[in-house]
Amino acid sequence: MGVRGKEAGIILAGGQGKRMDLLCHLRPKPALPFAGKLRVIDFSLSNCIHSKIRNIAVLVDYQRSYMAEYLGEWAEANAGSATVSVLPPASGSFKGTADAVYQNLAYLNIHKIEKVLILAGDHIYRMDYRKIIDFHDRVNADVTVGVIQVPIEEAYRFGTVLIDSDSKIQEFVEKSKNPLSTLASMGIYVFNRDILVNRLTEDAGIESSPHDFGYAILPHMVKHDKVFAYEFNGYWQDIGTIEAYYQANMELLEERPRFSLNSNWPVLSDHAALPALEGSKSGKVVNSLISSGCIIDGRVENSVLSPGVHVAEQAIIRNSIVMANSVIGHHSIVDSCILDEGVKIGRFCYIGFGNTLLPGNWDITVLGKDVVVPPLTSIGRKCRILPKAGPSELTGGVIPSDTIIRAGVRNR
Repeated sequence: MGVRGKEAGIILAGGQGKRMDLLCHLRPKPALPFAGKLRVIDFSLSNCIHSKIRNIAVLVDYQRSYMAEYLGEWAEANAGSATVSVLPPASGSFKGTADAVYQNLAYLNIHKIEKVLILAGDHIYRMDYRKIIDFHDRVNADVTVGVIQVPIEEAYRFGTVLIDSDSKIQEFVEKSKNPLSTLASMGIYVFNRDILVNRLTEDAGIESSPHDFGYAILPHMVKHDKVFAYEFNGYWQDIGTIEAYYQANMELLEERPRFSLNSNWPVLSDHAALPALEGSKSGKVVNSLISSGCIIDGRVENSVLSPGVHVAEQAIIRNSIVMANSVIGHHSIVDSCILDEGVKIGRFCYIGFGNTLLPGNWDITVLGKDVVVPPLTSIGRKCRILPKAGPSELTGGVIPSDTIIRAGVRNR
């Protein structure tokens, strides 16, 4: 049996989220709003709290001040639940996930940590980490990898493993065009402290290494150490693309959603205080998640709204995600879109016009942060309007599907 010592959760929240495109131009992916009132990183943080992991370190890099500000608010709102340390690179940027932890090994010494739970900060799920830690101790592993079954057509997006009858990992390959299996790594690892320090120190001395857990550390350890797989059977979603992010939000609105926010394992957030939802007699909400501070004078259908959104009279939002403090003008329609924070839609606009989306065909139009759409403008399907674009770029009345527009530049 392994020896249980003091534990820490280390959350990797420094990546840029390049596949999320313009939604992560101005924020790190773990800070993305989810379900209106939450942030994606809230799930990993909350799982730690409910699993009684009291020492939490969040490793930040890209847009680190943005992440640090939110984490400060989160820690204040949940004071007493845990100690949350925000750890940036010592200098420059992290070279990879393994390098991020290597640069912060001093944290383990300061807090006398014996067992390290390493987590990704950009996944949607509920998990009792005590169960994977108990499994890790029971099999006397050097490292345990959380794994989950995924469809074979999606397996290429993840690290995949081959295991024996005792759940010991025989092979680990990261994001292969020919996946080993449908058992995918969740980016959740339990390490014994000494083996983690040794392997990261070795890797740091290899100049050609990608300094990444999936590409370097775990494949090496499978050949030399006791590496086991713990299979998780609950809901888990990697929101690595705009389509996956959109789908995960929309699934919350289904009659029988695979994942519900209502449970005895609540997702903790920064609990920002806002006034209650406001609406007029003409306002109507159908099958939607509406956050506090919204003003609904129009109609909202099958959509997710963050705090402070204003939907004017005769305006319609359907099948969309609308982030904080956006405004939808009088008689405008927003259909199958993602609107980032602070977007302003003028009067008599149609955002997302075109053929109705087919199931599984996510032709989503995305408007970046602080985009201003002038009145009488139509924007088609699958358009990308980058942050801060405004009337000078959004001219011409009708913007065809598949158009990309940047502030100061218009491209097709």
